[in-house]
Amino acid sequence: MIIEIHPDRPQPRTISRIADCLKNGGIIGYPTDTTYGIGCSIFCKKSIERIYQMKMRERSKPFSFICSSLSEVSHYARVGNAAFKLLKRYLPGPYTFVLEATREVPDLLLTRQKTVGIRIPDNRICFDLVTALGNPIITTSANLSGEDPVGDPVIIYDTFGNQLDFVIDGGLLTTDVSSVVSLIDDLPVVLRTGIGDISWCD
Repeated sequence: MIIEIHPDRPQPRTISRIADCLKNGGIIGYPTDTTYGIGCSIFCKKSIERIYQMKMRERSKPFSFICSSLSEVSHYARVGNAAFKLLKRYLPGPYTFVLEATREVPDLLLTRQKTVGIRIPDNRICFDLVTALGNPIITTSANLSGEDPVGDPVIIYDTFGNQLDFVIDGGLLTTDVSSVVSLIDDLPVVLRTGIGDISWCD
């Protein structure tokens, strides 16, 4: 089902309806500050497995997830003083930051190095959804693995159909991706160049 939500003033009842769906294991397509993503609650193991199957994604590639605030980030990742200053400066924004994970992170989302990718998109729909849910949601581009990202909710619905409980129509977006920066040991290392400016990593 495609459901429209105002990108700047999300309807609280609609947000609550989708958050309830996520609490019960639902999977959604949703807009971010880059392109559209697919996600579920980080605590729904079966739903995470389904997303791997839907995208035909290798199990060796863990998903990142979206938090609502820096305090929530610190619950799931170990954030040193220097890293915290960078997060505070660049989030919300089009970045995925790789940090050492805490024990609160489900094993399915951990790399072999026990790290995790975390986002706080500059997108009101994302913020309201994660806040209403009460915990982070998976973020992965709304496309089959190896294909280009998709910025049109109608194409996402046509691709995945009833495998998604909701596709949130937040308007047409770009097909840009976030910049991925590792902050392990408080040292910025660019892992992927995306829409987020990474000149500060030099």
